[in-house]
Order: sequence, then structure tokens, then C-alpha cells
Amino acid sequence: MYGPWRGGRSFDLGRMTLRELVVAYAAHPAIHLYGLLAIISAGLSVHWAEGVLRPALAVAATILAYPLAWYAIHRFILHSRFLYRSPLTAALWKRVHFDHHQDPHRLDVLFGAPVTTVPTILAILIPVGWLIGGAAGAAAACAAGFVITCIYEFCHCIQHLNFKPRGRLLRRMKELHLAHHFHHEGGNYGITSFVVDRALGTYYGEVRQRPRSPHVFNLGYDREEARRFPWVEKLTGAPPRDRPARPDARPDARPDRAA
Repeated sequence: MYGPWRGGRSFDLGRMTLRELVVAYAAHPAIHLYGLLAIISAGLSVHWAEGVLRPALAVAATILAYPLAWYAIHRFILHSRFLYRSPLTAALWKRVHFDHHQDPHRLDVLFGAPVTTVPTILAILIPVGWLIGGAAGAAAACAAGFVITCIYEFCHCIQHLNFKPRGRLLRRMKELHLAHHFHHEGGNYGITSFVVDRALGTYYGEVRQRPRSPHVFNLGYDREEARRFPWVEKLTGAPPRDRPARPDARPDARPDRAA
């Protein structure tokens, strides 16, 4: 089942087809874990619920809260600089976001690591759901959160795939997100919704509205910063890049079709 993901293989979204992406996505262990946790959470909600209204309200609150939570985490934690300045958190920052910006086409580092995503989902959504509907509401909120995470991950994959979506909405999401990765990292923090970006002044609809950032690929962790805070560079085994690696320089860039 997990054959395509064994051995640390790196998938290159710049070379994959939509079909290959769907196969790789469906085989990813994190997606299976989120699905399992969603089923367990939904089952607990049904078991504990005394009615439909409060769990449904908890699900609705989760749908509304998710873009705001993602924005806050993305902007103020993943794009902050305090994580790479400590040897205790440098590896975490490298895995959860730096590697993704260094090479946005690498599918293996696009997926969030469950060791960080699952506790975050639970820490945010259990209190939200509990305030609305007690234990049943908390479980319903978590179930919705894990399902939304699966949707976010797939949309995120599509945004980095060498593929032009037919739908206008998905095409626009892709344009805005790619601007975040290839033009200026200090805006368009959303994945499927940019409402919070608009509300907080970090939205830009056209690349000409902002100058190109010199830190769009390294998030400010350039060679000078690496000399001061060397832990991420040591883990990477190379100096931080100011542009993605060439496709032919990526190891195992294309998935084994026989896998």
C-alpha cells in the first residue's frame, strides 16, 4: 500500500501528471491517518451526541475557524524566524516549512508531518467544539478538521502540480498561492481561502503589486543567517538556496511507474 512512499522517494510535482498525483496522494500514510481519525472522531460524536444541532454547529464553526487558524500558523509561526534560531526547534522548522519553500515542487515535504499537524488540530478544535457542544461537539469539530485537512492537502498539491485546473476558482487559488512561493512570501498565506489575507492586508492579486522578494525561497534564512544560526544548514547538508533546485538535480524526482 505504501510502496510509492518507501525509501524516502521524492516526488516532483513539476513532472507528475494529475493521475500520478491522485495515486500518490491516496497512498500517503498521513492521509490514511487523517481519514482514520476523522472516522473515529465522527463515531465518538454520534455516540456522545444528544441531538444533531450542537455537533452541526461545531462543524460549522470548524469550517469558519480553519482558514483563520491556518493563516495565523502560516504567517506568525511558519514564516517567523525564531524557530531556526534555536537548535531545539531548527529541525522542526526545516521540516514543516523551510524545505517546502526551498523546493516547492517536492511532494514529500509538501504534506504536513502528522506529529505536528494532529496535535495542532486537536489543540485548536477540541476547545472550540467543547464550548459549543461538549464532548460530542469536540469530537465533531475534530472530525471536520481532519476532513478539511485532507481537502487542504489535496488542493495544496494541485497548486504545485504542473497542471492547469479547469475551474476558475481553483485556477485563481493556484495563481495566488504560487505568487506566495515564487514572487513574495509575505502575502497570500491562504490555501483555499484568502478572506483573512484581504482582511489583514496581506492579499495581493497581481504580482506587479509587490516587488519580488529576495527571501521567497529561503524565508530569510540566507547564508548570512546560516552562519549565525547553523543548525538548519547542518541538517540540510548544504547552504540555503535562493532559488529551487533544477529538476534534473532532484534525486528520485519522478515516481517509479511500476510502484
